[in-house]
Amino acid sequence: MSIFDKAKAKAEELYGRAEELYGESHGDAAAKVDGEAHRLEAEAEEAELEHDERTDDDGLAGAR
Repeated sequence: MSIFDKAKAKAEELYGRAEELYGESHGDAAAKVDGEAHRLEAEAEEAELEHDERTDDDGLAGAR
């Protein structure tokens, strides 16, 4: 994946954190839950991108 995908995932994570914080500070449970969902989704996407970078394309990393 490209650097733009990583940047997008990080931006989504930060957006989720901001929305979650807004929900907490204003007592808005829906905003808090939406923010948490955004954050968790972005963290999962970021972890997937990192995993894809570490895997070998031919799948024979351990066979050599």
